[in-house]
Amino acid sequence: MMRASSEAWSRWRVRAGYPLALVFLWLANPSQVSLVSGGVVGAIGLVMRAAAAGHLRKHEALATGGPYAYTRNPLYFGSAILAAGLVLAARTWVAGLLVGGYFVLFYPAVMRREEAELRVNYGLAFEEYAAGVPLFWPRLTAKKSPGERFSWALYRRNHEYQAALGFLLGLVVLWLKMKFAAPM
Repeated sequence: MMRASSEAWSRWRVRAGYPLALVFLWLANPSQVSLVSGGVVGAIGLVMRAAAAGHLRKHEALATGGPYAYTRNPLYFGSAILAAGLVLAARTWVAGLLVGGYFVLFYPAVMRREEAELRVNYGLAFEEYAAGVPLFWPRLTAKKSPGERFSWALYRRNHEYQAALGFLLGLVVLWLKMKFAAPM
């Protein structure tokens, strides 16, 4: 029952994201400065996500190297930075509150569900890893881990380029809104 409810919650995370994106764009009031500064912040999130995807062998091995040596959820941490970049680009605090609320509402539950799966799949290895690496906020020094190297093949296999394309599309739509929206 718990598994079914957490899986439903994960599906709602995606479904809720679409109308949130529309409201976000409607509220957006971008400027050249906000687009550039938001683009820089979002790019940092993309780099974090890319580094994580290049170390992630989903359903094959427990990822503990690269950014996983600093946080157990570098993809979600990178997503939060990416979202902060889009909020900054949109230049509206109301949209920022909505996006922040979305993350607070959905991501803790998703992380708990994934942690439960990792405990089942990797047992003691996961427990030892989790004891030394924080759930979300990265530690400043890496936990000792095997010398896993970044892999472009994993990056592509994990379809991480989609995050970059989505972010660029978001910036283009915000730029179009800035360029062609009627002055208020």
